[in-house]
Amino acid sequence: MDLNLLSLFVEVAKTASFTTAGAKLGLPRSSVSRSISSLESELGVQLFNRTTRKVSLSTAGTALFERVAPQLVELRRAIGSLPEREEEPKGELLITAPTDIGVTFLPEAIAAFRLRYPAVTIDARLTPRVVDLVADGFDLALRVSTKPLSDSSLVARRLSELEMALYAAPSYLARRGHVRTPEDTLAHDWVYFRTAMPPPPFPKAARRSGVTGDDLLFVLQAVRAGLGIGLLPSFLTRDDVASGQLVQLLLRHTVSAGTLYFVYPKGHTVPRKVIAFRTFLLEYLSSRPLSLR
Repeated sequence: MDLNLLSLFVEVAKTASFTTAGAKLGLPRSSVSRSISSLESELGVQLFNRTTRKVSLSTAGTALFERVAPQLVELRRAIGSLPEREEEPKGELLITAPTDIGVTFLPEAIAAFRLRYPAVTIDARLTPRVVDLVADGFDLALRVSTKPLSDSSLVARRLSELEMALYAAPSYLARRGHVRTPEDTLAHDWVYFRTAMPPPPFPKAARRSGVTGDDLLFVLQAVRAGLGIGLLPSFLTRDDVASGQLVQLLLRHTVSAGTLYFVYPKGHTVPRKVIAFRTFLLEYLSSRPLSLR
């Protein structure tokens, strides 16, 4: 059943006029008349008694109006109260993000976002796994990639460039000496992130390790503990450098760590809460960049 036909029927019943109903809905009288005739044919009953002067509900039309009119009002009210249709965003926002992103800048960003939009609740699932947003029901993901994302079912918006720099603990430097050139790293112990071995300008011979880990937070803790020098994303180390727990080495030598993307399922209507969070993060990161550059 076409709800547009039922809405048109209700309007004609209320106004008792094809012409007046058409004027309210922006339709010519002939279109209204044809639509009502189509509805009558579909239902197999006559809904209106027509004369040259007036239109009135038949017995079947009266019964249909009494049943349908209240239901259409409730349907419009239900659609109008959906969270995505409210002027202010509301509802739960289900997010997935890498663990290192999720435990660094994201909590402060969420806190600021909820001050602005208190009706939006956040459920953050932190995992190194790339989840299927549609199949798993996520509203959005924060993803780091070294190349543009190309999944045709998703929309990806660049949030920030990321870079890695060389760091060490003061206790390690006191014991082993400072690093003043990339070649000096040959004489030092390294703490490696397994999937990001030191690229140029660091010499290949330096790609040896006493400690290797597959989690950036482990590498961060190992460097803090004085186990060696390590390449780490600057967004992970900012507070440690400010507090003196870590020292950034070779200030001119940073390497790209990829791009942080805001990713969400492609659709005709993007939920207002997703748009609000995307807009907020772009604004938030413009004043608090994740990179040193």
